Amino acid sequence: MAKIALALLTLVFFSAHPAPPVYPALLHPALPAGPAQQEPSFRSASTELVVLPVVVSEKHGSYVSDLPRDRFAVYDNGRRMSIEFFSNEDSPVTIGLIIDASSSMRTKIGEVAAAAIAFARSSNPDDELFALRFNDDVRNAVGKDGFLRAGDHDALSGALLSIRPEGRTALYDALLAGLDRLDESARARKALVLISDGGDNASAAKLDVVLQRARKSNAAIYTIGLFDADDPDRNPGALKSLARDTGGERFLPRSAGPLMTACQHIARDIRAGYTIGYAPPDRDGHFHRVRVQIEPADPRHLDIRTRPGYFAAGPSASR
Repeated sequence: MAKIALALLTLVFFSAHPAPPVYPALLHPALPAGPAQQEPSFRSASTELVVLPVVVSEKHGSYVSDLPRDRFAVYDNGRRMSIEFFSNEDSPVTIGLIIDASSSMRTKIGEVAAAAIAFARSSNPDDELFALRFNDDVRNAVGKDGFLRAGDHDALSGALLSIRPEGRTALYDALLAGLDRLDESARARKALVLISDGGDNASAAKLDVVLQRARKSNAAIYTIGLFDADDPDRNPGALKSLARDTGGERFLPRSAGPLMTACQHIARDIRAGYTIGYAPPDRDGHFHRVRVQIEPADPRHLDIRTRPGYFAAGPSASR
């Protein structure tokens, strides 16, 4: 019954403002799901939910992915909420790889391609992937239609190894384009994985605009900074803010080995997570702080990671 109920849910972004502009050149139809895998759909108009990606782990890092629904307590601005949707299955997700292809990446792009392929091999093979490369502009990096399955390793490898780094770094524009692309997906869980070696120096968008847009999305953003110590454009604080505000993580690997490990860790993080949804208590257009707890408290002293909150829709959004 839980899987049947999933098809009746709708994901609505809670914003009092119009959606940001899309990028027509980057929009393509998503691949259909494989016939053997049923997955949640949020296309009906019956229910609106706040959707939270939640990762639970022990202090030493091992994931805890077998907790039942009744162990979770969700608080919205201090009020306990009724959980309307709960999943801890390794069901397919939609993931966007946002790859820096600026000129400073010339000596690193091979390592990035290898790490991205390792990420795909560690992911659910039915995950839906897209990749955007960015330098002076933002373009599709994989597939005729811009999407492929994580299990299509050869296609992903060929596409990423064909990237030719040049130009500047339109990082913020690429993130906005990636969030817009995620909006096309009906899958419950979504994520962006950003790999870059510098701060932004070419975008029309500003960081505060990207952070505001990210807080209105249900996607977790994982950031990987390949910074050189003497890079004047490096901005690890921006990568930390993007990850923290969306329930993702930031990584700062110093070499190819830790980069590979970071990508594999992100894939496991996504697969081991929970997805929790609840009906928003108010339409006030304000930021709502969210807290997720395990009750009763677990003797293992578990770490719980999710987004810190969301922007509720304004009153006009219900009309």
